[in-house]
Amino acid sequence: MTMKLYCFGESGNAYKAALALELSGLAWEPVKVDFFGGETRTPAYRATVNEMGEAPVLVDGDLTLTQSGVIQDYISEKSGKFGGADPQTRREILRWVLWDNHKLSGVAGMTRFLMNFLPEDKRPAEVIAFNQGRLKGVYEVLNAHLAGRDWIVGDALSNADLSCCGYLYYPEKFGFERADWPHIDAWLTRLSQTPGWKAPYDLMPGSPADRA
Repeated sequence: MTMKLYCFGESGNAYKAALALELSGLAWEPVKVDFFGGETRTPAYRATVNEMGEAPVLVDGDLTLTQSGVIQDYISEKSGKFGGADPQTRREILRWVLWDNHKLSGVAGMTRFLMNFLPEDKRPAEVIAFNQGRLKGVYEVLNAHLAGRDWIVGDALSNADLSCCGYLYYPEKFGFERADWPHIDAWLTRLSQTPGWKAPYDLMPGSPADRA
């Protein structure tokens, strides 16, 4: 059975799930969510897709899952990939997934939204500057961790990598310059060379160009 992923191209959180699906080899298809048209805020979406009013959402038969980390874990369960070969490795992967959700993606996603998807006269400069300061510290942690490593956990691509990369391939500016972080840059290049890898706007429907 082909799984369905409710997603949209601009969402780094949806990209984490979509990329895991694509690289896992499992059968899946995207279902475009019109986030910018307000779809996730409608009573119908909340009643039939996700009560939290968010994407991504994975539907596999009678099973519906939300939150990118949960979806990634399920993909690992079904495919045997990206989840770690033993309990200790799986916990370490989970540690980085939770760190990403709270420290990296949680701030990067909001900063990118404020800088690129709000009208220019409504972009809060002080909030953006504050978030960029927080992100600098986060990039320092990740860049230092990746020194001398190919992957965030162990010697293979895992959900830790697929989570932490979620917002870092997007072309919109939000204060992240790959050249400033050589170990992150090398890691992103390495990940993008994985067979089957696709950039966000090539993997999921929807992009800023659609609204231009």
